[in-house]
Amino acid sequence: MKIRSDILRTYQSIHTWTGIIAGLFLFIGFYAGSLTMFKPQITQWATPPSHNLPQVNISQLDDLVAQAMASHDKAKQGFIINFEQDKSPIAWYEKGGGRGIRLDDRLMQGSLTDNDELITVSSSSNKLGNLIDQLHRTAGIAGKVGHERLGILVLGIAALLYFLALVSGVIFLLPTLMKTLFALRKNKGANRFWLDSHNLVGIFSLPFHLIIAWSVIVFAFHDVLYGGLSLIYGDEPMFTPREQSTISYSVADLQPVTSYLTEINAISEGYRISSMAFSKLESTSPSLAVKLVGDNTIMRGGYSDYIYMNPYTKKIAFNTIANDDAGVYAAIVNSFFGLHFGNYAGQFGRWLYFIMGLLGAFLFYSGNLLWLEKRRQKQGGQTRSSYIMAALTVGVCLGSILGVCSAILATKWLYIFDDQPNYYYLYCYYLSFFGAIGYALWRGAAIAAIHLLRLLAIACLLIPVTSLILAYLPLFDTWALRDFYGFSIEVVATLFSLLFYIASRKTYQRAHNGEPNSIWAITTKTQSSQGLSSLKTETI
Repeated sequence: MKIRSDILRTYQSIHTWTGIIAGLFLFIGFYAGSLTMFKPQITQWATPPSHNLPQVNISQLDDLVAQAMASHDKAKQGFIINFEQDKSPIAWYEKGGGRGIRLDDRLMQGSLTDNDELITVSSSSNKLGNLIDQLHRTAGIAGKVGHERLGILVLGIAALLYFLALVSGVIFLLPTLMKTLFALRKNKGANRFWLDSHNLVGIFSLPFHLIIAWSVIVFAFHDVLYGGLSLIYGDEPMFTPREQSTISYSVADLQPVTSYLTEINAISEGYRISSMAFSKLESTSPSLAVKLVGDNTIMRGGYSDYIYMNPYTKKIAFNTIANDDAGVYAAIVNSFFGLHFGNYAGQFGRWLYFIMGLLGAFLFYSGNLLWLEKRRQKQGGQTRSSYIMAALTVGVCLGSILGVCSAILATKWLYIFDDQPNYYYLYCYYLSFFGAIGYALWRGAAIAAIHLLRLLAIACLLIPVTSLILAYLPLFDTWALRDFYGFSIEVVATLFSLLFYIASRKTYQRAHNGEPNSIWAITTKTQSSQGLSSLKTETI
């Protein structure tokens, strides 16, 4: 296929600059997004086993609810019944609760003894999984614009640029696509091998990337899209407002738990009930949010669907279950959510999205470095802007990973000294993140990459080491090695420790034996009247 050279240069320029502008934000979004595929498992792993009380039989739930409300006023306002074996059968918030993330939430959890007496334990609500999810959605950018988070809007803009980079990259590769698609040419230098790897990953994961790009744009700008519809609807509301009740309810009128289960199971074939959250029970607007999990089903939420109903009348106010009565609009919206979250293929789909997310992060990291090397070859040397961009690429990408690793590593130690670790997670992340950026700007991309990769290898290795220490030392009885998912986190951390160590060795070898004027060369900048045009070797 032949395309005029000037057109190819235009699309190459579009691909390059859109990728460079959006790349660092998208790297954080993709690698954190890969972790959020197992957000519930990460939160479970980070929560001490002692914070969860044993489950009870369904026939005992009514007695458990009655005893909890009789002993605790907060339980009368709302409570959560959990059906998962790794969670307490009932819980309520003594502090906080509701939608959003509050780092100081306080949970009271309850169960029954063998003599059917209420036992409770007070604990913090671990937010490690939620904070990683927020990092995925905002790239760690704080602040709000109106009622929307600034980071979400920034990632929405980055996703739009990312879509342009995808399309322009495909067009640019078309003339040589079939000839070079599977060619990983090691014999033509490291740059050619990186470029071939970048192109191969990009082409084969193109459908995945198109899905992610479009869904992120929709998620980020849905309010803007709805606002644009006002030009059509005018003052007429787009959605029928819910009727406001004037009836005040009392918890004495709550129905047996089994009656809700019967009602819900009748309309949720193929799902299992994970939890039921009762809220605002003594008000005019009580609510029951039923969390449903369906394997191999497109779910509206990342990990579940929901049915919202009045707990007293059992009238359904809203549900996210896909059905023929919901109409085309609901099916399209559910598809956007399900395709983004990857929940339609069960655990296999989650692992596939986990791998694809990491490969996506590789695309942005490798794209930046390829651009820097090409620019250096054109200009005959490294400039100040290239030096800064290389340092930012290494600092932002590796620093963000190090921040999450340090938070995960610190989790179990934090619980030994403090029952409220959520704020410390933020300190771990941002100190590591900005520390890595500062170090990269100070020492340069090559030295910083070697040292940060070594640090990442150590941090990942210490995660399973910490688990083994705290599981088997008699001094600490808080932690124990539990289920498959907990064990898999240790295995994945060990695997990544090995990968980071290998990467540090490769980077070290290239820094000493590779092209001396490369981004990866260990150099120190020397000022000249033209800026950073001459470089000399520096040792680690």
